[in-house]
Amino acid sequence: MCAYCGCQALETIDLLTMEHERIVTLISHVRDAHRAGEITRMAGLARQITAVLGPHTRVEEQGLFPALVAEFPEKIAALEDEHRRIAAVLAEAEGPFLADPTWPDRLIETLALLREHILKEQDGVFPAALANLSIEEWEAVEAVARLRDQRATVEHRLGTH
Repeated sequence: MCAYCGCQALETIDLLTMEHERIVTLISHVRDAHRAGEITRMAGLARQITAVLGPHTRVEEQGLFPALVAEFPEKIAALEDEHRRIAAVLAEAEGPFLADPTWPDRLIETLALLREHILKEQDGVFPAALANLSIEEWEAVEAVARLRDQRATVEHRLGTH
């Protein structure tokens, strides 16, 4: 993963990067399960990816992307579209995935897209944020991240995570 611009010195970017690394690890496990024909395991791993991506995507879409959209409208729109496409296929892990023989291959294709998406964020969005966001914009991003962390703490205490 990227380490050349210094953006990981910012707590929120560092956390987003760590989440990307967790997702990449999970993707490798999904690929292993796919090769072994373990569809149920693939679905379980897809749900784990979704658990990481849900809060992660909120920080990006409610904090980071709004601060960058004026400067990079097409790129941000494309990233948000990819978020929707990826989430839709991952969400099928909650449903009758065993009844759809195309789902395992579609999941693998979607995870390849997710891997490329991660690289776009780490090599493009994060350095662009470092270079372009004002102090006030970073404070807004940090506020979204703190809200996400508070929500996670409450969910953990309630056992609803």
